[in-house]
Amino acid sequence: MSSQQQVFADRDLEKHSSSSIAPVQQAHSGHGKSKLASANPLGLLAFGQALYFLSLFEFAPRGVTTTNIVVGNMIWMGGIAQFIAGVIDFCAGNAFGATVFCAYGAFNLAYSTIFIPGSGILAAYSDPQTHIPREDFSQAVALFVWSWFIITVIFTIGACQANWVLFGLLCTADITLILLAAGHMTLQEELLKASGVFGLIASAISFYAAAAYLYVDGVTPFTLPLFPIRKDRIV
Repeated sequence: MSSQQQVFADRDLEKHSSSSIAPVQQAHSGHGKSKLASANPLGLLAFGQALYFLSLFEFAPRGVTTTNIVVGNMIWMGGIAQFIAGVIDFCAGNAFGATVFCAYGAFNLAYSTIFIPGSGILAAYSDPQTHIPREDFSQAVALFVWSWFIITVIFTIGACQANWVLFGLLCTADITLILLAAGHMTLQEELLKASGVFGLIASAISFYAAAAYLYVDGVTPFTLPLFPIRKDRIV
């Protein structure tokens, strides 16, 4: 291969790698390279926006204490939109991104379903006379969150050779889930607020990552670095 051909091959690899969430996996198809657009901006925006909105209400913003408005957002943006991003990654052959986006999309759908009256989930944990949730409801939510902490740790390990932005996002999500689960188990408001703080940090990182994956191929006059952990790959 000539030096000029090698340069073009390297550029093609770099372009493909920058559009795939870590670790880099190339799709194999009899029809050549996949023409699907990168699902990373949509998936990361959905993840960040849903987490931002949910975490924000730990602090009763503008005096708003009724959190019902979060449910619709978690279903459509955090759930369906993020799940669609995962399906796109499945079609593109990116198993890691597909698993992450579909899993967190399912998380948002499952969590929001708890608070839909027709599901009967919240009613099962509430006093039949006062309709106020019993103490075991918080324990049940804690068990639910702990299971997602385990999943997030698996994702975090899988991203340890990706880039520092993605790895930092998942590490921050780990801390958020630990504090959220512990807050529900101990019924300590301080821990729940702390989970809100780390949730907001994680959402900010997710917004940055989404912008970094979106601002490519001349969309903007600048790009945002993702700080790859391994220098031999660009993700």
